[in-house]
Amino acid sequence: MKRKVRVPYFETSVKNYIYGDAVYDFALECEKAAVKYDVDVMFIAPYTEIRRIAENTEKLIVLAPYMDALRPGRGMADVLPEAIKAAGAQGVVLNHCERPMTLGQIKKCIDRANELDLLTFVCADTIDEARAIAQLHPDIINPEPSELIGGTCASDMSYVKQAIDAVKAIDPNILVEQAAGITTAQQIYDFIMAGSEAAGSASGILRAEKPYELLDEMVKYVKKAREDLAKLDRI
Repeated sequence: MKRKVRVPYFETSVKNYIYGDAVYDFALECEKAAVKYDVDVMFIAPYTEIRRIAENTEKLIVLAPYMDALRPGRGMADVLPEAIKAAGAQGVVLNHCERPMTLGQIKKCIDRANELDLLTFVCADTIDEARAIAQLHPDIINPEPSELIGGTCASDMSYVKQAIDAVKAIDPNILVEQAAGITTAQQIYDFIMAGSEAAGSASGILRAEKPYELLDEMVKYVKKAREDLAKLDRI
């Protein structure tokens, strides 16, 4: 059975800003914030750290950064879906701008992930791409203009709302997240209040002067958004 994701949730990754023990330490800080605020935190881990993080955390939803659609057998250097699941991953990221995929490849990987009860977190650049991917019925779509990823400028609210509407019109069960260019906890709050079921940050945290403090504040603001949405009967 796939891991159930409670919304709103928070998502982060490390890209290649840090590695080794620093990734593990960051994951433990994410776990601490998840427990402190009772918020689901999705952590996209490098392949090399998936097992260590999965075995030493309970609240984190650990995702692999990519996988191929092959089956056990030949395929040296390809990423086997069964292998990331065996390492402890509960889901996989597909079609990130740094590892783009065709719609056909995305479809094959979603099908393979579903066989193994792995969550599928699929990135989209444009509204049209988000709409096309929604027809493949992944669990999560992360619409983010590629030029904003890794920067300090987040998506404007019109893009956010258009992306949510486009995806939900096709499949209301798909969770929609915003992440590109987010550097403040207030942005996390604003995107969730605008209708996103999650928001996240990677480089925005890891390049901050006090990354762990910013991480804690961002997860805190997910909880704040959850409470305010409940007051408005929107959750």
